[in-house]
Amino acid sequence: MLSINNLTKTYDNGVKALNGVTLDIPKGMFGLLGPNGAGKSSLMRTIATLQSADSGSIHFDGIDVLADPMALRRQLGYLPQDFNVYPRVSAVDLLDHLAVLKGLNNAKERKEIVDGLLAHTNLYQHRTKAVSGYSGGMRQRFGIAQALLGDPKLLIVDEPTAGLDPEERNRFHNLLVSLGEERVVILSTHIVDDVSELCPKMAVLASGSILLEGNPQALVDDLGDRIWQRTVSQAEAAELESRLPVISKRLLAGRTVLNVLSDTCPEGFAPTKAGLEDLYFSTLHSHRTAQAA
Repeated sequence: MLSINNLTKTYDNGVKALNGVTLDIPKGMFGLLGPNGAGKSSLMRTIATLQSADSGSIHFDGIDVLADPMALRRQLGYLPQDFNVYPRVSAVDLLDHLAVLKGLNNAKERKEIVDGLLAHTNLYQHRTKAVSGYSGGMRQRFGIAQALLGDPKLLIVDEPTAGLDPEERNRFHNLLVSLGEERVVILSTHIVDDVSELCPKMAVLASGSILLEGNPQALVDDLGDRIWQRTVSQAEAAELESRLPVISKRLLAGRTVLNVLSDTCPEGFAPTKAGLEDLYFSTLHSHRTAQAA
């Protein structure tokens, strides 16, 4: 169990990245959903002991993370949003080098672990190729391989599927699900479908604060029959947005599809089944409305 209590962080430029974040994260996949700039990476970096917090606490399996960061690092795997590699170094050599840095000093045991991780991430057949020449999906899978060195109990992946094609994204999802059976896995993302497909528990973070948390389907069910949809022209969309609580809009065959959150059906709209995207956008809409008030 990872327990975060009243965590705050303000940077030197005055940006308040974390504002009293409190979360309890059990074993399994946990989705942290939020827009760019919400504070997700700041929270991940703080949990991973890459930056200090101004106040609050983090505990993981009896470890006081802020007081004893080295104890947490021995149980941590981390795939940051920006994952860089050395040029012209093969996957097997780079992973072996990282394993040495992780403290795996027995050469025979290290080779077994490196080969096993490359096989587990479906990269063994590409092990002699330079990681810098890998596709985006292959690089992300290599990132998971390095994060799994030392068999960590806590795994953090920050925006792991951004930019992946559908096939690689699906392959990466299957890999993450298999990992979540044995450890705490935090998936930080702004992609709603990633959380919807992978995570039995989630939270929404915006402006450095947790806006809601729980089981995705249960949270969606709480919306009830309050989502209404209408397909309109762009000109009509602008007029409707000015007077209705439009939570999302998207293009479909050159037309604009509007989703509205309301207790009663607006004129010209029809009921539609709520999804996690509706929950996410309605939560952000309510938050921004409250901030503007």
